[in-house]
Amino acid sequence: MNYNKIAQILDAAALNAHSIQQISLETKMNLDEAYGIQSISMGRRYLRGEKRVGLKMGFTSKAKMEQMGVHDLIWGRLTDQMEIKPLEDVSLTSYIHPRAEPEIAFLLNDLELDELTVDTVKQKVKGVAIAIEIIDSRYANFKFSLEDVVADNCSSSGFVLGEWKDISNTIIDVNISLEVNDQLIHAGNSNAIMGNPWESLVAALRLAKENGELLDDNSIILAGAATPAEYLNENQKVTAKADGLGSVTFQTIK
Repeated sequence: MNYNKIAQILDAAALNAHSIQQISLETKMNLDEAYGIQSISMGRRYLRGEKRVGLKMGFTSKAKMEQMGVHDLIWGRLTDQMEIKPLEDVSLTSYIHPRAEPEIAFLLNDLELDELTVDTVKQKVKGVAIAIEIIDSRYANFKFSLEDVVADNCSSSGFVLGEWKDISNTIIDVNISLEVNDQLIHAGNSNAIMGNPWESLVAALRLAKENGELLDDNSIILAGAATPAEYLNENQKVTAKADGLGSVTFQTIK
């Protein structure tokens, strides 16, 4: 398998917003190989000047894990060029077939932890926020295998963060919604994220440690989606809301 060639193809597809055929249709790969391709592809972005700012988690629904036949979450990298400011206009020409989903985000400090539990990881968090992730698979028709999506940085493409709140604000069993043009599209609950979003953070820190991904001060973790993703069209005001965390909005343009 030519890791570099596959990584180059995926990187070019993301950079130029054009879709490609599933890699797995022609080249079989296992999950470790897919993560290797993701690492090389993201390395190309770092060489262009992008900075890694954190991680995003995927398959945080236990039902989704069972459906896909996996026993662990999947993860991808976030960069500074993916961040969208609240109320910012987002041009859809930068994406292929983007979708938005509401999430819980964590802001980390650089405290090292020997033991990773829901109680101990709270020492590593200095803020929580409502967020929206834009996912945009580089594969045609948004169709892919598990290995395909991991190689493609788990479809991560953009994110917008709400106001950081103190961790005394509960994120367990809170209502979360996604609105488009002030109309409710999806309603969910934060417990859809691993039964407790803190569990997703525990998994993120464990996976980062196992894979040598240093998460330092101000690293961001997107804990996973609380509702289904919604396809984006132009001229939409997209808003995520969560009880106790407020809301965050961006606007799509052509």
